Amino acid sequence: MGADMTMHKGSNIVVPARAVRVELGWHTSPGTPDVDASALLLVEGKVRSDADFVFYNQPAHASGAVRHEGKRTAGGTVTDSLAVDLARVEPAIDRVVVAASADGGAFGRVTGLHVRIVDGANGSEIARFDTADATVETAFILGELYRRQGAWKFRAVGQGYDTGLAGLATDFGISVDEPQKAPRPPAPAPAAPAPSPRSAPASPAAPSSPAAPQHVPAPPAAPPAAQPVRLTKVTLTKDAPSVSLAKQGATSGALRVNLNWEVRKQFKGWGAKLGRATAVHADLDLDLCALYELTDGRKGVVQALGNAFGSLRLPPYIHLDGDDRTGAVSTGENLTVNLDHKDRLRRVLIFVTIYEGARSFADLHATVTLQPQNGAPVDFSLDECTVPSTVCALALITNDGRDLTVQREARYLVPERGVSPQRTIDAAYGWGMNWTPGRK
Repeated sequence: MGADMTMHKGSNIVVPARAVRVELGWHTSPGTPDVDASALLLVEGKVRSDADFVFYNQPAHASGAVRHEGKRTAGGTVTDSLAVDLARVEPAIDRVVVAASADGGAFGRVTGLHVRIVDGANGSEIARFDTADATVETAFILGELYRRQGAWKFRAVGQGYDTGLAGLATDFGISVDEPQKAPRPPAPAPAAPAPSPRSAPASPAAPSSPAAPQHVPAPPAAPPAAQPVRLTKVTLTKDAPSVSLAKQGATSGALRVNLNWEVRKQFKGWGAKLGRATAVHADLDLDLCALYELTDGRKGVVQALGNAFGSLRLPPYIHLDGDDRTGAVSTGENLTVNLDHKDRLRRVLIFVTIYEGARSFADLHATVTLQPQNGAPVDFSLDECTVPSTVCALALITNDGRDLTVQREARYLVPERGVSPQRTIDAAYGWGMNWTPGRK
């Protein structure tokens, strides 16, 4: 295909890489539906079980071959990525379908929809397929990775569905958990006719006695039915600010917290409101952090400042992946909580600070997603800041001994002069820690 990697519908190309990143991308603007990437691992056109479906509620395949990596926003474009390790795809799998679904509208309202296949080793683009003919579709098969004579190839498909992700998934054999209509009550059985006196057998009078109970063997227990896949998402708002992780099925595994942001361009000039145009620099750096308190009374902080990145296998069972200072080449800031040790956690406060590059969250479009390994993702946006805040409490996770609850905070705080954002958040939530200056 030469230097031009753009594909046409129905065309295919050899994939020379052992591992690839599949990037689903689109332009974001007010009123644009949210879009989600997913993958189905197929054997002769069908999944073997619901476990062969990788999407936002089931982000990793058991083989480790396919992972849903999540979204990032940069320059008005959103990407949702899947990592596919072709070398780890089980021999029985002959095709990996790459799909997109729209949440909150049809694809006719989504512009710039495309999929890119990128070499996982060096980041070079292997293939790109753009589709611009969508109308009422709410789900799309954009392409497929498939085996051919011992090698992997990618085909541009562009097949749309107007039945959403549920309809697409069902077509490939996925059992989807959807609200069902209440079953119609069965019609009452007709009353049995009373026996006629003539048909009653003659018998000598005898004292009445209870009939001897007859032993009827119980039918064999049916095997437990597999739980269907849940496609629902959880969005925390002012009116519905909290959610139980247990009710979402998120009682174990990793809870991944992702912070993403986009700079809103501000222009100073005639007509600009005085005091609203805040300087935003290219070196914007937001830091995702967590205050924790364990059940044994120990308290601390996980943050990039002071290289306090934490640990998943040891206390505090919270780990910060790294410090993203660009927001352009990674998926934002990520922090993980190990729910396998949830009984050791009393409370965890997730918060974010502006380290440099902006003077307030009012100029940023930040989104937060809590993605349990088991359960629906919990997301919310940080769009209502109206004060010169440089520290924001995102979410408070509390353990009452039976359940973990996530409470949306979205609390913007303004530090007093000379007081650090960390001390400000500590004072607001009564953590009671001693703070010393730190750097990174």
